[in-house]
Amino acid sequence: MDRRPDPSEYAPAYAGYVAAVPAGPLLDTLRAQPEALARLLGGAAPDAAYAPGKWTVHQLLRHLVDTERVFAYRALRFARGDASPLPGFDENAWAEAADVSGRTLDETLAEFRAVRASTVALFAGFPADVWDRSGTASGNRMTTRGAAFVVAGHAAHHMAILQDRYGLG
Repeated sequence: MDRRPDPSEYAPAYAGYVAAVPAGPLLDTLRAQPEALARLLGGAAPDAAYAPGKWTVHQLLRHLVDTERVFAYRALRFARGDASPLPGFDENAWAEAADVSGRTLDETLAEFRAVRASTVALFAGFPADVWDRSGTASGNRMTTRGAAFVVAGHAAHHMAILQDRYGLG
């Protein structure tokens, strides 16, 4: 599971995410990210955006929750040997459709923690033989391992954006 995926195990668009995953056990990274994210978000203005037309801090967090669910589901499907092609999703359309106004940033952070705990439990329960299983998502081959590394790398990518562009942390 901790072996980095080969570039053939995910779409080229995800290479930056996979590269953003630090060396070491993947489950350790996945377990550490919620607290690191919480530290970044401490005191953040939920409605702050780094530029006009960009997501607010709260919308970015909602995006992390939604995307984690999508990639954990992909990993589950591949791990179970389901070869049915999975569609892509338009992250911008999803962000626009996700109304964050009825929740606080802390509530959405609690949801992220719950989703991440579920993702960790899912991945921790996979036997060794499922990590090389693959399927098709968004028209590209992806392995269970590739999906798991994208989960961790996607969060790392957006945490870096929160620091660099939003000035958090």
